[in-house]
Formats: sequence, structure tokens, C-alpha cells
Amino acid sequence: MTRGLFISFEGIDGAGKSTHIARVTELFRQAGKAVVLTREPGGTPVSEKLRELVLHEPMDALTEALLMFAARREHLVQVIEPALARGDVVLCDRFTDATFAYQGGGRGFDWQVLVQLERMVQALPDGALRQPELTVWFDLDPHIAAQRLASARVPDKFESQPADFFSAVRAGYAKRQTEMPERFARIDAAQSLDAVGAEVGRVVSDWLKQLTP
Repeated sequence: MTRGLFISFEGIDGAGKSTHIARVTELFRQAGKAVVLTREPGGTPVSEKLRELVLHEPMDALTEALLMFAARREHLVQVIEPALARGDVVLCDRFTDATFAYQGGGRGFDWQVLVQLERMVQALPDGALRQPELTVWFDLDPHIAAQRLASARVPDKFESQPADFFSAVRAGYAKRQTEMPERFARIDAAQSLDAVGAEVGRVVSDWLKQLTP
């Protein structure tokens, strides 16, 4: 493999991302690919510290967005870009689409300001923007997600938001998919675990074939 592959996994809390990311990781490793498994916000020591602030401290909406993109910049420079340059597969639990969904959709923050920050932080030397080649979106009704999370860990400040917030987040994801349909694969996360896993497997296998000489 001469080039890397960047796949992000998106969805509201309770959609089942973590289970399927682990399966996809194993799929690529069984195929002999070097895999970097990471997350946002986070992925570097600095970004993990910013994650704690964003998830647990009350703050102004612009401050929150700036911290998300600051963490992302470190993540790109320190982890994602070097991995892609090596030809690795990068699997990321959330990326910029989550910022548009949560801050733009859920918080109602100015979408165009987020676009400007995205251009600033994710610009490549050739003028293009670093985006995942594939984004697997686990789409789920917020009420179903809330039922799944009822017995989960102590929620952070986002997980504890009401269903209306997550409906707006879901709409934010849908808007983002409309803007960049070529890289989105929407998965109906209300299906059974096995059905979702099979669908994710099919989507990712198609991309794996592209990497096979």
C-alpha cells in the first residue's frame, strides 16, 4: 500500500460506534494493514487535556468550537498526517463532522464560522482540506439512543443533554452529509448489532479492496 486511508466514524452517543470500530480495526489488521486507532477530541496528550475541558467545563459556544479545532490541529499534525504519510489506515472515532453536528447543530453555533475554522485547521499544502476518504455515520433516533444510554457511565455535559439537543445534532449530521455526500456512508443504527456490523463490514470491505494491489 502506497497511500494511507482515513476513515471516521460518526454518530450520537448510544449509536454503537465503539463496538464496530473495534471490528473494523480487526478487519484491516487481518488484511495486513497497519492501523492507527484514535479519537476526537483527543488523540495526543495536549488534545486529551482539551477533551477534558470541552466535555466537562461550561463555556461559551465560540470557546468550545475553538478548543475543538485546537485539539484537532494537534491531532492532525502529531498523529493523522504522519500516519497517512506512512501509508497506514487511520480509524478515528469522530472528526470534524462531529463539530458541525454538535456545535453547529446542537449548540446552534454559526455554521459558516465553523467552515472558516475548518479551512484554517485542515488545509493541506496543495490547498485542499484534509477530510476522511470515508465517513461511516451511525444514524439513530435520539430516543432510542437515550434508552441505550440509560444504564451507561456517568454522562458528560453532552451526553446529559435532552433529546431535542440530539435531534438537532442528528440534523447537523444530515446537513453535513448533504454537503459532502461522496464520502458519507449512512448506517441505520437502529438495526440489530449483527445487521449493523454486516452493513459496516460491506462498506469498509469495498474500501479495503481499493488498497489491495
